[in-house]
Amino acid sequence: MIIKSLELSNFRNYESLSLTFDRGTNILYGDNAQGKTNILEAIFVSATTKSHKGSKDKDMIRFGYEEGHIRTYLEKESMGYKVDMHLRSSKSKGIAIDGQKIKKASQLLGLLNVVFFSPEDLSIIKNGPSERRHFVDMELCQLDSFYLYNLNHYNKIINQRNKLLKDLYFQPQLQETLGIWDAQLVSFGSKIIERRKVFIDQLNEMIYEIHKKLSGGKEELRIIYEPDVSLEEFEKKCEQNRERDIRLKQTTTGPHRDDFCFMVGEIDIRKFGSQGQQRTAALSLKLSEIELVKKISKDTPVLLLDDVLSELDSSRQNYLLSSIGDIQTIITCTGLDDFINNRFEMNKMFHVVNGTVASEN
Repeated sequence: MIIKSLELSNFRNYESLSLTFDRGTNILYGDNAQGKTNILEAIFVSATTKSHKGSKDKDMIRFGYEEGHIRTYLEKESMGYKVDMHLRSSKSKGIAIDGQKIKKASQLLGLLNVVFFSPEDLSIIKNGPSERRHFVDMELCQLDSFYLYNLNHYNKIINQRNKLLKDLYFQPQLQETLGIWDAQLVSFGSKIIERRKVFIDQLNEMIYEIHKKLSGGKEELRIIYEPDVSLEEFEKKCEQNRERDIRLKQTTTGPHRDDFCFMVGEIDIRKFGSQGQQRTAALSLKLSEIELVKKISKDTPVLLLDDVLSELDSSRQNYLLSSIGDIQTIITCTGLDDFINNRFEMNKMFHVVNGTVASEN
């Protein structure tokens, strides 16, 4: 899998942009706030239909315009594909593959698999559980359309159930309908719990050896899935917590409250790990993600590195860049010194200055 080229129109700070990428390592360099990350964001939207920042479509459209376009040209198993994203400020985006409009985002997922790695990801271990859930959800949504279907329905049920819990203050008679929502909550939520469990088992198969090498053989890392509620207890807990939910006006039971524990030996490094341990574990997690995408999709993902190298010491830089091997990689950075000093391979370089991009080779 490679991205051959990218065309942007009225996207973020780009009025018009056309880039052709190399199959190997592509470097986007320039000062901060010039538009480097916007290019990675556009690629991520082409793969997942969503911004890695959680931005709304209207916020990604160039200021003063109502519409924007992202066109991504791919090569997969010697076949060419064109993904067209039509962003609209007043309604949902339009998506087309090879000129044919698609109705559901799930029809796009899996065509282009990407792994996005930013400095914020280095804090995924020490930050709150919502970020760890987001990591798991984003990866599973790329790899499993059934998971995306179940997650979307579950989130809608949570929103509707929470609205009902708020409405009960004014319309107590509606309490009779809570059982209907609870049944759907358990139905879709159980499927999410089951898939997350399998995903963590698969991830653990990859992360053990990667982290051992990355830590110089000193540490063994494993991830433990901490579901908010077990499959067997889900329905019962919903009933038990119903009065509390009514009092708090929110749903307090379900996979939207799950967490994932990172253990080095017997130490929970979310709470007791050093910053170095947490960062090394985060890097191991991302490298494991790459290997898992390869295994499940039988293809290589495109790796997007957003100014990560400046946050890593030289040994972790070396390990990361030596690990990517045959993967097409697009890297943003402020300067080329790290690449030149360490003789890292640079197949194509782009200088980004205030919304303009110049190819240098």
